[in-house]
Amino acid sequence: MQEAAVGLRVHSGWSAVVAVRLEKGAPAVLHRQRVELVETFTYSFRQPYHTAKKMELAEARKFISQMRAKARDRAYRAMRGLKAELEEMGYELSRGALLLASGRPLPELERILASHALIHTADGELFRESLLHASARCGLEIICIKDRKLLEQASNALRLPQASLLRRAAELGRPFGAPWSQDEKFATLAAWLASVPSKKGNSKVLAGKPA
Repeated sequence: MQEAAVGLRVHSGWSAVVAVRLEKGAPAVLHRQRVELVETFTYSFRQPYHTAKKMELAEARKFISQMRAKARDRAYRAMRGLKAELEEMGYELSRGALLLASGRPLPELERILASHALIHTADGELFRESLLHASARCGLEIICIKDRKLLEQASNALRLPQASLLRRAAELGRPFGAPWSQDEKFATLAAWLASVPSKKGNSKVLAGKPA
């Protein structure tokens, strides 16, 4: 069975998901989808920390915990479904790459809710964490790459100019039609990068059992 990799670019409440395989070093897109990580796609649920800010601390803590559990469940079902679909196509999904925002650790909830900037960060991190958790449950090895460093790292690892990589990512999406935005292009490049050996220090590898 041939190997495949998945690229994940997350926003508040959803993620672009692209699966890629390599054939003699050349990438091809196997699957593209948008995964919604909340049951009801409204502001209140897509921005859980913004919503929690309006609550008492104990209520906010409970709400965030519930949102995290639901996001993890939806992420797991999506990743498990993707893995099964690729297996039917003759591919084993064994690795992937998750794009990060800042990648900085967050403080305790009370401090997050006191900072508008941290609230924005925490909203995105909740959904990124859900996909990391789901990937671990599915046995995937995930590398984490800062979004702003993706083109630089991909260019170094794949030995292609950044402009050429962007053109290639755009071409790879043509058979799928719209939407093929920067989210899908970056998810494709992330999956491509995850498919080749990474240089030491370029990315953080997270693998193993979920917490």
